[in-house]
Amino acid sequence: MNRVADLQKENALLRAQLAERDAQISVLNEQLKKLFKQRFGASSEKSSPDQLGLFNEAEDVLAEDVAEAEPEATPVKGHTRTRKPRVSIPDHFPREEIIHDIPESEKVCPHDGSTLKNIGSDDHEQLDIVPATIKVIRHKRLKYACPCCEGHIVTAAKPKQPIEKSIASPGLLAFIAVQ
Repeated sequence: MNRVADLQKENALLRAQLAERDAQISVLNEQLKKLFKQRFGASSEKSSPDQLGLFNEAEDVLAEDVAEAEPEATPVKGHTRTRKPRVSIPDHFPREEIIHDIPESEKVCPHDGSTLKNIGSDDHEQLDIVPATIKVIRHKRLKYACPCCEGHIVTAAKPKQPIEKSIASPGLLAFIAVQ
């Protein structure tokens, strides 16, 4: 019985502490609201919109007439961004293909040892100039894949370029520098 009385006293004490904290939280919330209103609310220098409209009946009637005369909404055409197309070389220039292949030793799958088969190529075109003639050099990097597991794909190494991701070959750059 003594244990029950102790627990009831402790419960009453905890309830009193909880009520005190709730009161303190409500006071702090009110202070916070007041500070937010001072900081972000309407300034005392600004007048209320209700006060401005006390003697403007004639202007209200005029504003209603103007509002009736104007359409309510104006449709606006949507805008979508367009991507700049990559520079393409015209088809009328003669083309020369250079094939870059991987060594025979790399044409074997490391997983099961079967021979890789050609599945295509990654093509990259450059504009080259030979004095008085222009031609396109197409670099073909052959790609190989394992026919059994189809998980191993190998592509030939790309040759070094004077300017990466450029369509200008070393000959064209030299021509431009000299001219």
